[in-house]
Amino acid sequence: MKQETRLPRNRKEGALFGAIICTLTVLFMTSLNIILDVGELNKNTALLILKALPIIWIIVMIIEPVLIGRIAEKLVGKFTEPTDSFHAKILFRILFTVFGMSVSMTLIGDIVGNGLHSEVFSNFLTHWPRNFLIALIAESLVIQPIARFAMVQLHASQDKKNQTVMM
Repeated sequence: MKQETRLPRNRKEGALFGAIICTLTVLFMTSLNIILDVGELNKNTALLILKALPIIWIIVMIIEPVLIGRIAEKLVGKFTEPTDSFHAKILFRILFTVFGMSVSMTLIGDIVGNGLHSEVFSNFLTHWPRNFLIALIAESLVIQPIARFAMVQLHASQDKKNQTVMM
């Protein structure tokens, strides 16, 4: 039976896969949101981004595997059949994960960046649709393919080592 090479095969690989996706998404979305909020990219904006990245990354690395990822996985199971294609399941997983993460991180990002204030909800209503759409496109076309490519390369290296050991 051929094993899937585009996805993690164990917990350690799952952690690496998740870390790649979370890191790339946090880098992209945090930078984009801060630049859009400030209105320009300059030295002060770059410093704001550098200060926010570790905080946002830690939050994402906790929320995604503990809460959002588990919910997304259950929803994928409800909306797909075992006979559905790899691509269908991946697209559903991306859709559900991006939906959950964009909702939570739009709220959390505003609170981390601006503190708890009276406009959190109105900011959410204006920022979330943009964040959802941008994150969905980035995840589908760039971030997830990079993470799957990393898994393919890792598995090819492991398979090559295993073949050498067997000889």
